[in-house]
Amino acid sequence: MTGVNGAAANVANGRPVRVLLVDDQPMLRSGLRMALTNAGGVTVVGEAGDGLEAVDLSRRLLPDVVLMDLRLPRLDGLAVTRSVVESGLPVRVLILTTHDADEQVAGAVAAGAMGYLCKDVPPAELVAAVRTVAAGGAVVAPAILARLLTRLAEALPAPATTAAAPALKTLTDREREVLAHVAKGHSNAEIARALTVSETTVKTHVGHMLTKLGLRDRVQAVVLAYETGLVRPGG
Repeated sequence: MTGVNGAAANVANGRPVRVLLVDDQPMLRSGLRMALTNAGGVTVVGEAGDGLEAVDLSRRLLPDVVLMDLRLPRLDGLAVTRSVVESGLPVRVLILTTHDADEQVAGAVAAGAMGYLCKDVPPAELVAAVRTVAAGGAVVAPAILARLLTRLAEALPAPATTAAAPALKTLTDREREVLAHVAKGHSNAEIARALTVSETTVKTHVGHMLTKLGLRDRVQAVVLAYETGLVRPGG
């Protein structure tokens, strides 16, 4: 069986992202299907209206991404996520829900979900998130991430005790500034406005920052920013 890393490599090589939609509302699934397919490069391979069906289709269809609500009949989204992750399937889970309480987000991450978005996310951002998760990255809505990391940061070691701090010396002043914004949950558009630069410039800075620090995605960057004390809880 192709592992998760192999599936991510296939996506990176240009194969369309294969998505399984899981929600108990047919109208919402229809809207999601339209948004994803209209974007190009994404194929919806199936739909499920409850959790048990989602587990079955995940095993049979092996989508790259399961785009799923948390509240589902017969088996909830967290249980589905655990089942998919623990089975070792080359499938990644992206939660799309109206429920963003910290406990639910933490539960989804603990279960193995690689993304957590609210249903009011703009279509373009949803498509980008699906592609990011399929390619092996992780995505959490900026506002949720900022709130959650503030709580998690309290459990991290004191900045003086971590070996990660010297890594920040490889960054330029502007890259450190961008990292701080990322750690606070700001989107590229928000960072661009704050720094009076273009979004393209921000994306370039983010890419350089991740490469220099040896990080995979923005979530890892946020954790590092808190570990090193670059950003403090509530700061």
